[in-house]
Amino acid sequence: MPLTQNYLDYLLLEKRYSSHTVKAYRIDLRIFESYLKEIYTTSIDKANHAMIRSWLVEELNKGNSARTVNRKITTLKSFYKYLIKEQKIKQNPTLKISSSKTSKKLPQFVGLADMNELLDKLKFEENFSGSRDKLIIEVFYSTGVRLSELINIKLTDVDSLKSQIKVLGKRNKERLIPLTKELQKSIEVYMILRMKEKAIDRSYLFLTDSGKKLNPSMVYRKVNELLKGVTTLEKKSPHVLRHTFATHMLNNGADLNVIKELLGHASLSATEVYTHNSIDQLKEIFNNAHPRA
Repeated sequence: MPLTQNYLDYLLLEKRYSSHTVKAYRIDLRIFESYLKEIYTTSIDKANHAMIRSWLVEELNKGNSARTVNRKITTLKSFYKYLIKEQKIKQNPTLKISSSKTSKKLPQFVGLADMNELLDKLKFEENFSGSRDKLIIEVFYSTGVRLSELINIKLTDVDSLKSQIKVLGKRNKERLIPLTKELQKSIEVYMILRMKEKAIDRSYLFLTDSGKKLNPSMVYRKVNELLKGVTTLEKKSPHVLRHTFATHMLNNGADLNVIKELLGHASLSATEVYTHNSIDQLKEIFNNAHPRA
């Protein structure tokens, strides 16, 4: 246990992983430790290649998807790499363990017409709650922020003079995202109602009706409810709006590297998945432009 706890502390404090990621790693390691104890009566620092392979096969047999098992492999590879670095073990038992191939699902996104209907035609209540709910949708769609990033936006992060917003992303990395004139106007309207109805000193931009900081489940439910009114997509979540932001930006000519920076992706490969969503537009351009189409 001390080894795994030291590793988790290292991820949280030194590598600055999110608490959500560290929690997932903790669960993976706990399950693996229990398996080693029950089947092989050994500790995690004594595990070998065969034991790890055996556990991964069992996890697949339990019905876990290849993607889930790949995450567990990532957890173990990172953990044993840490043990090597700390000189707790001499050989890395995960060196010959490779991830399973998975079919990448293309990100779902809301069509432009549906987004316009949501923002321009759907009736929001003309009060604090309605203004906040609409602004939540606008911020997601206009900036591409993650759910965890949105609820942690502070008043001081919004710079109206420079027309930008500061976002604290994964591993506490800050990034600046431009604000559209329309979004700035919506923030101003919301702030007037916020100060009028919520005359309390709260540092966060978004508040509940009772003046508290928003929680993730509330935002998820609200976005899901609003998207149900305009789209039949299977997924109706805040992350779908992030996908929508990226796809619409790309379709309108934005450079992939710019989108990468706006989304806060560590590598371009994570952003390249959105290029597949532009195939419909490419087909349309081709059919309109090619003389034999």
